[in-house]
Amino acid sequence: MGKEKNPRRVAENEAMAKTRMLRTSPQKLNLVAAMIRGKKVEKALTDLTFSNKRVAQDVKKCLQSAIANAENNHNLDVDELIVAEAWVGKNLVMKRGRPRARGRFGKIMKPFSEITIKVRQVEEQA
Repeated sequence: MGKEKNPRRVAENEAMAKTRMLRTSPQKLNLVAAMIRGKKVEKALTDLTFSNKRVAQDVKKCLQSAIANAENNHNLDVDELIVAEAWVGKNLVMKRGRPRARGRFGKIMKPFSEITIKVRQVEEQA
């Protein structure tokens, strides 16, 4: 009997990975995501390795997961992969506070975000 197979959410030559609950603001994370969009995966990994941004290591981990998904789950060639899309979304915001002068209360927002990376196999032109 069994269930029907789920349809793929991405094209046949694509794979993706998602990381949730990254402890940084989406604006800061988007700077790192913009750094790797459209690049070959080897170049993107190198850029993330030597980036000074703290969140770059988490993005690198997500990119490595997308590459592993492409290789192991979808039988794509790692040498022909590019970062097709990398988008950032909001997650929860922890609300903290600090007492301020004259009985006031200063709000401190601690945002979380998530990143989704999609890699695509493209044939190299000779």
